[in-house]
Parts: sequence; structure tokens; C-alpha cells
Amino acid sequence: MNDLLRRMRPLLAALAAAGLAAGLAAHLIGETHLAAVIWTVVTVPVLAALAVEIVTSLSRGDVGLDIVAGLSMSAALAFGQELAAAIVALMYAGGQLLEAFAERRARREMTALLSRVPRTAMRHRDGRLEEVALDLVLPGDRLLVRQGDVVPVDGAVAGGVAVLDQSALTGEAMPVTMKAGGAVMSGATNVGDAFDLEASRVAAESTYAGVVRLVEAAQKARAPMSRLADRYAMLFLAVTVALAAAAWWLSGDPIRAVAVLVVATPCPLILAVPVALVSGLSRAARLGILIKGGKAIEALARIRALVLDKTGTLTHGEARIVDIRTAESLGPDELLRLAASLDQASKHIVAQTIVAEARARGLTLAIPTEAAEIAGEGISGKVDGHSVLVGSPRFIAGKVGRSGLPTLADGRPAGAVAVAVAVDGEPAGILILNDALRAGTARLLADLRAVGIERIVLATGDRAEVARFIAFGLPIDLVRADLTPDQKVLAVLSERKNGPVMMIGDGVNDAPALAAADIGMAMGAKGAPASAEAADVVLLVDQLDRVLPAIRIARRSRAIALQSVFAGIGLSVAAMIAAALGFLPPVEGALFQEVIDVAVIFNALRALRG
Repeated sequence: MNDLLRRMRPLLAALAAAGLAAGLAAHLIGETHLAAVIWTVVTVPVLAALAVEIVTSLSRGDVGLDIVAGLSMSAALAFGQELAAAIVALMYAGGQLLEAFAERRARREMTALLSRVPRTAMRHRDGRLEEVALDLVLPGDRLLVRQGDVVPVDGAVAGGVAVLDQSALTGEAMPVTMKAGGAVMSGATNVGDAFDLEASRVAAESTYAGVVRLVEAAQKARAPMSRLADRYAMLFLAVTVALAAAAWWLSGDPIRAVAVLVVATPCPLILAVPVALVSGLSRAARLGILIKGGKAIEALARIRALVLDKTGTLTHGEARIVDIRTAESLGPDELLRLAASLDQASKHIVAQTIVAEARARGLTLAIPTEAAEIAGEGISGKVDGHSVLVGSPRFIAGKVGRSGLPTLADGRPAGAVAVAVAVDGEPAGILILNDALRAGTARLLADLRAVGIERIVLATGDRAEVARFIAFGLPIDLVRADLTPDQKVLAVLSERKNGPVMMIGDGVNDAPALAAADIGMAMGAKGAPASAEAADVVLLVDQLDRVLPAIRIARRSRAIALQSVFAGIGLSVAAMIAAALGFLPPVEGALFQEVIDVAVIFNALRALRG
């Protein structure tokens, strides 16, 4: 029934508009009786549809302000105010269309995410291509991603060069180029030539499927402010009926009661809050910030304390080369090139980090020969005719002696890893790897202070010396280290005395703390799926600086919602008092009510803009 009524809304609005115009034309030529008949005829279908909606709502236990519109139309027809009834009918039917437009406009970015979900994939099989349902794609399958296709599953570039538009996921405007072996997120659009992708996950476990689940949950969620508006709506309904009855009883004029009912404006309450909050959700999604519904955006607007994880949140969550210290015989690039060339023969994570760094710097790597790896210690071999050793300082010292190595390794940052390199039997240098602090972190934390975050705490499972080193020079109030997941939960709960708490993390061990906080925010681009599921907000781009616009969007959306409610209801109450005193007749009141409704909805849509 509700679907039928939704489909009828454009027809009812058109009928009410045409009937109102026809009645006015008849009235202008002196056919007042005909005009009254026309206005009555076009009001009745709208009133009937409204009655069905009211009955349906009451059967669900919802008592909405649509009752006021029904009362105003019925009273206007009963007391010979057919023109006012027709205006209210047009106002109601048109308001339904306006509400639908506002909802579509507000949800546009989230709807766009859902509409891009691929259904099939092109899979290589036995020397040919076959189009298969997405559910049939398995890890290890080789897929062809054509120009314009949405990447169907998470994977890695297996052939060709991928040029990807990730704006729908991350908000980044510039395409990203990925070479062979580069990790690709599902949901990105191929804007370059076709390339082959080796699937690493099934579709249901891929990035885009998780985003879709989160978006669907966000669209179904209902904000506490919306429920509060419903409670105020009940009060408003009672005040409206009481004022209309009092106006009639005290003046003896039923037209005053009709006027009060006509100017009673539910739209600021029932429309402004959801439209403003959903507009905020949509604007955040445009920036790669997925907020799971109105409840989350309201809570985000009130945050006063912040608890941060270290690894993957304040830092990148992966080791990077932060320093290269060489003996006099070699330059940094040459030392890195020799080490990375030999490390191509190793699958160790540190070795692969060194190889990736060399390639990122554009160094040409040689093919190693005679490679021999000692698990957990290091690797030896030949590169361009040179005997090369790469491994722990202890491993290298055992092979070539300790001369020069202690000096090169001195003064490395807490938590850093030193990788020693020897060339032709002589110590050649040290590569220092560390999980580096994200660029701009100090500025971000200072900006968060400026917007009202009163307390910032670092909570990590890492060692205390590493945590203190990372926090040095940052505007952090407290460092808590060596924490287990349950201790992180206690750290979050203990900060509640300072106001609503937001926890930001990315790992599986952060999931309990994210769920315990008033707002959990997950670094979802590279973080664990468990953290994204437990969080209220997910950053789809691996950039911590998106925290600041997320808070600003939430606060702006909430402020606009409240502004619309108070301004709209204030104008409505003033108009109702004027109508009760006889200063505002039903027709003029209906027109004034429509102006308020339109203004409130368009004001709520301001939350879409920055």
C-alpha cells in the first residue's frame, strides 16, 4: 500500500495544482459555486490518500503530524473554506514530493556507492574469457578488468598497468597508477587500458562489499534527534488541537479553529532533522568518510575526548626506510640498490619492504645469483659481480667482523629495525626501518584542540619506549602503552569523565575499544574488517586528516537541523497565535505555512555544502 501511495504522489500533486488553478479561474469569472466544487473534488483524493497513510502509521504505533494536515483539510471543507482546503491539499501533496526530492538529493553520494556494485566479472579460463557471476570468483582467479569497469574484488595487478579512479571510495580526485603486484581495492573504476587482476578475496569479503554493507546500515539507521523530534511532534499536535479548540470556544468562530489547523506546520519537525543529518552523511561520503547513520553523526558532533591507537593510526602501520647510513665507499642509492637486488630472492617482509622502497625510488635492480638465505638472520649472494650480505647487524658481524657497524647503528629511533649490508667482505652500511609517524599529525592534533577536543590520549599495545618516542612533541595529554585489547576498552571508558569519547583504530585488537567508545572511527582503507564492522565511522581513505572534516560536517549538520526546527516551529507558533486571534485567515495562513515548509527544507539541505 505504501509503495502505491508513493507512486501516486506526483499524480496527486498534479491534480491538486490543476484543480487549484481551475477553481481560481472559475472564481475570477464569477462562478464561485463551480470553484468551490472543483476545490472540493481535488481535495478529497488527497485527503483519502492521507487518511490511508494515517491509518497505516497508527497500525504501526506511530502517531505523526500528518494528522494535523488531515484535520485542517477536513475542517476547511466542513466549514466552507474550500480554497484553503485545496491549498493545504496542494501543500501536502507537493510537500511529499519536496521531501522525496530532498531525501534523494541528500542521499545522492551514498546511493551512488550502492548503484556501482558490479554483478559479474570477466575470468580467464582455459585460454578464453568467460563472464561469471561475482559470487563464483575465487582467490587466485585471473580476471580481466576492462576500461570503464568497476573492479569486482580485491586483488593485485597481474598484467598490464592499472590506472584507477578511486574517488567513489576515497574522495581522491586524481587517478592512481598501479604496476604489476600493486594492491587494488574493489570498487575502484578502471579509467586506463584493460589489465589483468589476480583475485585475493571473494567478493563478499572484499573492500567494496564491506562498504556496501556499511552504507546500507547507515541508510537504515535512525537518529536519536529524529526520535526526539517525533516526541516533540506529539506535543506539537496536542498544542495545535488545544489552541484550535480554544480559539473556537472563546471567539465562537469556527473559522479561527480552521486557520489554526491550517498554519500548524509539522515539516520543521518531521523533515528538517532527517534531511539535515542525511545531507551530512552524504557530504561525508563524498570525502571518503562513511558515517553509519544519524545516531553516529549526532554523537560525532558532541565528541570532547579522543583516544588514538598508534600502529596504523598515528603511524602508517608498515615499516618504511627512514634512514640510510653508509660507509665512505658507497652512496645511499647504490647501497639500497645492491641490498634490494639481493633481497628479491627473499620472501621476508623486511626484505620485501627494502625491494619496494628501491623500486619506488626508481632504482634499477639487478638479478641476484647464488642467493642463500638463513631464516631469521639474513641472505647472501652475488649482485653485479659483488658478494653481498644483507641481514641483522649480528648476522653481518658474524660474517665480516664488527668494524664500523656499531657506530652506524647508533642513535636509531625507538622501535626501529636496523638492516646491515656488507659488500665484498666489508661493512657497507645500515638501513634503518621504522613505522613512521604520518605527515601532518602534529598540525591535525592541534586543529582538533582548536575545534573543542579537550583531551587526547595515545593507547597502544606497543612498548612504552616506542609509544613515548612517537608521542614526543605531539599535543597528547597521556600515553598508555603495553595495553591488551581489554585494557584499551578500560582506557576508553576511563576517559568518559572528560566528555563523549571517540576512539580511532585500525586493527582487530582495536575492535572492542571501538565498540565501547561513544564513537568508534576505523581506518578502513588498510585496516582489519573487524575494526570497520565495530566502528561507527569508517575512513575509506588511508588519511588520518579526514578526522577533522568528519567532526566539522557532523557539527554543522546537527546545528542546521536544530536551527531549522527552532526557526520553523517558532514561526509556526507565531502564525498559530495570529490565526487564533483572527489576524490570519485560513487561505493566507495556508500560503504562509507553505513558505515556512519550503524554507525549512532548503535550509536543511545546506548541510550538503561546506
